[in-house]
Amino acid sequence: MGRKATLATCSLNQWALDFEGNLERILKSVEIAKAHGAKYRLGPELEICGYGCADHFYESDTLLHSFQVLRKLLESPVTQDIICDVGMPIMHHNVRYNCRVLFLNRKILLIRPKMLMANYGVYRELRWFSPWKQLRQVEEYFLPRIIQEVTGQDTVPFGDCVLSTKDTCIGTEICAELWNPRSPHIQMGLDGVEIFTNSSASHHELRKADLRVDLVRSATIKSGGIYLYANQRGCDGDRVYYDGCAMVAINGDVVAQGAQFSLNDVEVITATLDLEDVRSYRGEICQPNMEIEPKPCHRVKVDFSLSSGDDICLPTHQPIPAHFHSPEEEISLGPACWLWDYLRRSGQAGFLLPLSGGVDSSSTACIVHSMCVLLCQAVEDGSDQVLEDVRRVVVDDSYRPQHPRELCGRIFTTCYMASENSSEDTCSRAKGLASQIGSTHMNINIDMAVKGILGIFSVCTGNHRENLALQNVQARVRMVLAYLLAQLGLWARGKPGGLLVLGSANVDESLTGYFTKYDCSSADINPIGGISKTDLKSFLAYCVEQFQLTALRGILSAPPTAELEPLQDGQVSQTDEADMGLTYSELSVIGRLRKISKCGPFSMFCKLIHTWRDALSPAEVAEKVKHFFRMYSMNRHKMTTVTPSYHAESYSPDDNRFDLRPFLYNTRWTWQFRSIDNQVALRRAGLLPDLNVNDPPAHNLVIYASLNKRLFSFFYSRPKK
Repeated sequence: MGRKATLATCSLNQWALDFEGNLERILKSVEIAKAHGAKYRLGPELEICGYGCADHFYESDTLLHSFQVLRKLLESPVTQDIICDVGMPIMHHNVRYNCRVLFLNRKILLIRPKMLMANYGVYRELRWFSPWKQLRQVEEYFLPRIIQEVTGQDTVPFGDCVLSTKDTCIGTEICAELWNPRSPHIQMGLDGVEIFTNSSASHHELRKADLRVDLVRSATIKSGGIYLYANQRGCDGDRVYYDGCAMVAINGDVVAQGAQFSLNDVEVITATLDLEDVRSYRGEICQPNMEIEPKPCHRVKVDFSLSSGDDICLPTHQPIPAHFHSPEEEISLGPACWLWDYLRRSGQAGFLLPLSGGVDSSSTACIVHSMCVLLCQAVEDGSDQVLEDVRRVVVDDSYRPQHPRELCGRIFTTCYMASENSSEDTCSRAKGLASQIGSTHMNINIDMAVKGILGIFSVCTGNHRENLALQNVQARVRMVLAYLLAQLGLWARGKPGGLLVLGSANVDESLTGYFTKYDCSSADINPIGGISKTDLKSFLAYCVEQFQLTALRGILSAPPTAELEPLQDGQVSQTDEADMGLTYSELSVIGRLRKISKCGPFSMFCKLIHTWRDALSPAEVAEKVKHFFRMYSMNRHKMTTVTPSYHAESYSPDDNRFDLRPFLYNTRWTWQFRSIDNQVALRRAGLLPDLNVNDPPAHNLVIYASLNKRLFSFFYSRPKK
């Protein structure tokens, strides 16, 4: 009957500028798709060169090598008899575009440039690409010679067009176009396009996956259709982790979904679907709206069918429930996969972590342990690629990991760096956790190094000591020793290679600058730098049950402390929250208001007097807001040198390209703080009523309007000082 189509989408672990590796992974995905009977294969955004090329997109080499890879794909027998949809940068009329290239049997069918760019958060696409703004318009693109020699074509269609096969019509979206209120699939669906494809490079953030699935479902629930979603997976050389989750949906139902986190470089998802289901859905629900647009889609016709003539007995995929991980599982899996990609691609032999026995460094250690669990499971499941990578890291061609603890001992070194201010409790907690995860653990004392540095200072200036400076010396000595051990630790044990130093500062501490610049938070990479303290505690509680790491119970029950001040009667006298003047839960709220809600000091105060009204007075809220912004602005310079961290939270203060702020502030915030103080004074004077947080905004505005005259009198009739 010719009504059932088998379609393939995929998640690929591409690497920026790794043209050879990217080519191999694309070909492998096409091969798997064909083996499952697919006639159409969709890949991630910019998969040929890798999405994270950044300013390398400016280089003509990137364009040249992308076309060279495209030629290899066109020539390969693997890509015959299947429509291949690949992503690459293309320059047209001296303008650079982020494009999809669709080809079949050595012929390019069309080139579709991205029309709506991602230029927010961690994305800066308008820096390198221009959007195609000519709606429903197509031009001729002159192919380079190396492509003409293979295809025999001089020009191909370039622009906003769709592909019309003998049995259906396929329209393309690229990543952010799905998230845009003017998504192309809306108009394409009304013009009869039945299959929508989306090639993405969408990064992981905690609690984001369900939003992505909802967008895919909603794209077809209103007007029907089939939606294929492809995504990149892994670390392609930057702070973000692309979290796969390729999927296929029809008429609002997910029928196939790939893994969100995986160590496999290539994952292909296929689904067989009945095109008549789309037509029936539209016939009942959407018929009145299925009108011909004033300017219909430009259709590129191809003599090819996605369905076969006799498919009555071919079963179709049925709806399945979408699968989502809990935030604790996401922390366990995402950063672990990111660490493994970084390790195997960096050429290093493992990790070194200064393990203090606190929540943060213990979280980093547990993520490495989770990585080892994933590696052992992948090897047990028969992944030759993972086994090959493990053997290269440990420099042993015959090695086969038997247990996560045993693998951890080979690639993970932990070190407790004690000083005269360290307690026995933290030392024993660090040792206990290291024993349970299996890391190679060292316990060293840094007092000799600290006293040596202080001795030099005393000779130069006299015997003057200041508390904060002494704390900084201890912290910075730990960094120097961490890098020394990472560089020479394996050599001292008769093994080749060096170790990557892991950091363990959380996102809330980065917000306030509650760490020493160039201390042991300074590292090569930090898997928890984008995760809040609250989430880390929940993660450790999850690890207690998931990995049977009972040593974490004592770590969770202990108060967070840097242990940089002298002990009192053998007990810790310093706690993080007392030092910061804010609790970690308060910092999470403040961090989200600052970044996500775009609040300055005054707007934040106005929101928090309602949020915290049951616990704090307006004056107390004002002091906390002002205290935060003083610390934040005073320490913002630290973010310019902060360790590259896994991006996991939408309120991260990462200075690289996510949270762009000055690092030299007027820390007095005179105008802003005066606005807050005026509001507090008005409330104390009884000139402002307590606004009910449940009152509608219009009601509140009426109250404010009625007070205008009194407020004016209060500020301008007072005697001047």
